[in-house]
Amino acid sequence: MTVSFAAPSKKIPAVIITGFLGAGKTTLVRNLLMKAQNKRIALIVNEFGEMGFDGSLVNGCADPDCSADEVVELANGCICCTVADDFLPTMEMLLEREQVPDVVVIETSGLALPQPLVRAFNWPSVKPRVTVDSVVTVVDAPAVAAGKVACDEEAVAAQRAADDALDHESPVEELFADQLTCADLVVLSKADLLSEAELAAVKQTIRGRVRDGVEIVAASHGELALDVLLGRDAGAEDDMDLRLSHHEAQHAHDHDHDHDHDHDHDHDHHHHDHSHDDFESFVLPTRRFASIDEVKAQVEAAMKVSGVLRIKGSVVVEGKAAPVLVQAVGPRVEAWFAAGSESHSKLVVIGLAGLDKHSVQAALSEFELVQA
Repeated sequence: MTVSFAAPSKKIPAVIITGFLGAGKTTLVRNLLMKAQNKRIALIVNEFGEMGFDGSLVNGCADPDCSADEVVELANGCICCTVADDFLPTMEMLLEREQVPDVVVIETSGLALPQPLVRAFNWPSVKPRVTVDSVVTVVDAPAVAAGKVACDEEAVAAQRAADDALDHESPVEELFADQLTCADLVVLSKADLLSEAELAAVKQTIRGRVRDGVEIVAASHGELALDVLLGRDAGAEDDMDLRLSHHEAQHAHDHDHDHDHDHDHDHDHHHHDHSHDDFESFVLPTRRFASIDEVKAQVEAAMKVSGVLRIKGSVVVEGKAAPVLVQAVGPRVEAWFAAGSESHSKLVVIGLAGLDKHSVQAALSEFELVQA
């Protein structure tokens, strides 16, 4: 499919994809890359944890000839909070390349606020050449139908507490609202798990929480037409007054009613008093599996061990040259062959401190436990 971009400025369009852990961002991005092989897409991903597998999860499903430097992975914290140290130099590097990208896609960490990241596109070295084509917020439709914001709220809490760059004080529901406020497009993921009536109810719920004119679409397994995702020409960096986060809106309200600029701003600072000892991760070098079905079954069994929040990585299946990439959050386990992707032959288990590692090991069977 050939995609036409409407931006009259001829700037490079950037798409920011946000949403909570497990909502389906990576699946959506993977499918976007598979459908856009006639476009040079620069992908910036941001992941919790030192292993940084999510870059390879996405990269492996793009063009098999795609080299590792097509994916820029920021693994040291939420990019919305480290734009000066990481995001801006990355963008400048992409713009200095002999072949600049046709599109820049940024997949944020699950709890990143899009507002600061969008503002970064006003940086003098970036603004003349790149524009935010759209902010896409991926929403877990079954979770919203169940009155939650994520399928596994414990996993969201783990990610939040483990990242020093995140605001640990605002309620998760408030962060969810901030992601919706900034959206130009909302994707209701996992729509296949809901009835038509349930999906309509979720859409109605979300409709009341987004700006006028924001499109809401449903997607199953991350499948969405390319022209729905690209070519919106929102120019989000130029209308941030309409996309204020909860704290920004509150600050603006207070400023309108209180002109005493000497008031204490301590409430605007991030406080990071959560102990990282509440969570832990470890690595399991993998054996060879008999089939992809065996991979899914055993990872699913391991996810049921009390305290396990997430499993990700790559494994080898007998007789197959391509590795199987694994992504599991809560009850949902995804595994797929990824031609052209390098196998790390290990899985990363992320969970609550004190979880029974031997039970995880037993569920996966024949693994040798290695402390991360």
